[in-house]
Amino acid sequence: MFNQQLTTGREYPAPLVDSHCHLADPEFDADRDQVIARARKAGVKYLLVIGTGPSYREIGAALTVAEQNEGVYAAGGIHPHDAGHFSGAALSELRQFARSPKCLALGEIGLDYHYQNSLRKIQEEILIQQLELAREVTLPVIIHCRDAWPAFRAIIKEHWRSSALRGILHCFSGSLEDAFDLIDCGFMVSFAGNLTFKNAGGLRETAKQIPVERLLTETDSPYLAPVPYRGKRNEPAFVSEVAGQLALLHGLSNEEMAAQLLGNFRDFFGIHETPPREGT
Repeated sequence: MFNQQLTTGREYPAPLVDSHCHLADPEFDADRDQVIARARKAGVKYLLVIGTGPSYREIGAALTVAEQNEGVYAAGGIHPHDAGHFSGAALSELRQFARSPKCLALGEIGLDYHYQNSLRKIQEEILIQQLELAREVTLPVIIHCRDAWPAFRAIIKEHWRSSALRGILHCFSGSLEDAFDLIDCGFMVSFAGNLTFKNAGGLRETAKQIPVERLLTETDSPYLAPVPYRGKRNEPAFVSEVAGQLALLHGLSNEEMAAQLLGNFRDFFGIHETPPREGT
């Protein structure tokens, strides 16, 4: 599906974060270890691998990748495209998934009225069930929303806001009004490679208005390769292009933006590293 890209990506002057990548997908089966090595060389400190699919076999693969690699974490959920295949067993399996210390969130979950691979009513029902599970296991959620913002915002206010838990708007594509309404509900706003596209002027203007403490970066690998890698298979090493674009929009140096994004990711997920003792 994608042309394989064997570059390391541009080296960045500070540690980076890819808060959403699909490294467990078959597109990476041939060179997953090399992809992670290239990400490390490019300065990516943390990766969050997303598990989605019609069954736990696909979803659980994200946890396997995370458990095998330091600084790599997992999230899993029933994507709206797969909502029509949902079963009660999947909810029990997700509950087990959530018990792993490497699991940071449930997702990506949400609504997609653009493709409508599953009926809207079913998508909404499965989203609500997974929000309820996230409340039960006290995990944040990672949201996919496309052409469904009014319905999504209504569900969040009715079924999620009172939880006092938080969430991430993955690969954000909504309006500034959508962003600020959901920021008020505890959400972070994550941008992907499409922020660099030539026709993304409106999205860049939105990103410019988002408070820096609410920003995250992602690749959504293997999709949405940023400029200058369009047409290639995307991978975590390329998240530097997204971070650089956000730095430019907010008038910060690359180092300043990277430090902010790293801090945002750590604070959101409660990742606290113990500094090495003197003499070690």
